[in-house]
Amino acid sequence: MRNSLATLALVALLGHYSAGQSTQADMKSEQYRPQFHFSPKAHWINDPNGMVYYKGTYHLFYQYYPEASVWGPMHWGHTTSKDMVHWQEQPIALYPDSLGYIFSGSAVVDANNTSGFGKNGQVPLVAIFTHHNPKLEKEKPEQVQSQSLAYSLDEGKTWTKYAGNPVLPNPGITDFRDPKVRWYEPQKKWIMTLATKDRVTFYSSPNLKAWSKESDFGSDAGAHGGVWECPDLFPLKHNGKDVWVLIVNINPGGPNSGLAAQYFLGDFDGKHFNAYAKKTKWMDYGPDNYAGVTFSNTGNRTILMGWMNNWQYANKVPTPSWRGATTVPRELGLKDVNKELYLTSSPVKELDALAGKTTSLSNLTVKGSSDLTAKTGGKYNTFKLELSAPATNDFSIVLANEQGNELTIGYDKAANSYFIDRTKSGKTDFEKGFGKRSTAPRLSTDKTISLTLLVDVASAELFADDGLSIMTAVFFPDKEFSKLSIKSATGISLNKLAFTKLSSSVQ
Repeated sequence: MRNSLATLALVALLGHYSAGQSTQADMKSEQYRPQFHFSPKAHWINDPNGMVYYKGTYHLFYQYYPEASVWGPMHWGHTTSKDMVHWQEQPIALYPDSLGYIFSGSAVVDANNTSGFGKNGQVPLVAIFTHHNPKLEKEKPEQVQSQSLAYSLDEGKTWTKYAGNPVLPNPGITDFRDPKVRWYEPQKKWIMTLATKDRVTFYSSPNLKAWSKESDFGSDAGAHGGVWECPDLFPLKHNGKDVWVLIVNINPGGPNSGLAAQYFLGDFDGKHFNAYAKKTKWMDYGPDNYAGVTFSNTGNRTILMGWMNNWQYANKVPTPSWRGATTVPRELGLKDVNKELYLTSSPVKELDALAGKTTSLSNLTVKGSSDLTAKTGGKYNTFKLELSAPATNDFSIVLANEQGNELTIGYDKAANSYFIDRTKSGKTDFEKGFGKRSTAPRLSTDKTISLTLLVDVASAELFADDGLSIMTAVFFPDKEFSKLSIKSATGISLNKLAFTKLSSSVQ
């Protein structure tokens, strides 16, 4: 939802982009346009909002400005999918009103009609979101944000705002936003996890309308290099018991500068979240995954999507008719490493529907550089690369083109870390900190490294060691990458390498 209203000055400076909606043909050929990530046909997108699964349809709402390709007065855009891969844009769901802009939030299926919004047996979908009043921005900053409701009785197609908004007025906190709501079955109540400046605050309600404060968490835990935003609280099963995961996004203060998502593991009793440890753990070490939250009502699966961009340059990336996209949907889990528990992320299996021809190589020895272009066919716009190798020496995967652009992804043995280097990746001069190398520690102690790399035109998502170490980065080559090579100065023998072309999901 982010950025202060000062950003509106930037909108005025850069000018409004009023181009019409891109056609589907344009979206399949437009420079830098993702082919298997969601991006709106035109204009600005940031945080995913209101993610909910209902009657076979995934609903993804998102922070949207339909008048320009830079941040402005926020709406809730809306897109739907049957498989989280093929998305169909829908009409804007929520517009700004007299209470303010429509900032981030969540949506739930109110199956028991606790809200009373349901009529004639219709189950209401209820959106809980932050109203941001720009008129109070300078006069009363501690009153700017409050929490409100909207509901749908036609399975998410149209939405009605609650006449009693706001349902949670601001108690005097300048950053009071991003409600993530879930049903807490043991006590038959709704729990709201809310970002409140430098911590999260938990509220409860029997009906989504009347909220009571339960507790705070985080003033003395985790990273505090920037404001806390977009939290999420949910349980994951581990060894037969519930482990509660609290995700908190932070901007700035991430491990590679700028924004990032941290998480805590612990117990939750309906009132207090008790973390196993207060140190920082990062969900994604790359520069371009933010504001990620999970879908509600997905049963035994916990699936997260984030905004694939960074506030340091989000308004400046070289895609003038549209800006921003989401990450691929990621299924979350837990894994023990040396008796310490970590959150894992893996691409959802539904992405396999895009898989085309696979080229498999085994026992590939690399000393110096091994060019795989002839074997894998060139044109590296959309693909999945899976690789396993002993954790003994450095190696890197290099995408390149005739213009001299290179994107390098690899493993640094001395630092025991993974990296994505976009120093020479193409257009980097729109922001002084863009063209650099980002790193992620290797958390696994396995003797074999396993990597899954997803590349989609202008983004790379690296999932290492069954999702223990994750990196997401966007990039902008002058021309599409046409060469693929594996490099290792010290020499390495790869156990397996599988290269799979992925088709476009643009409909």
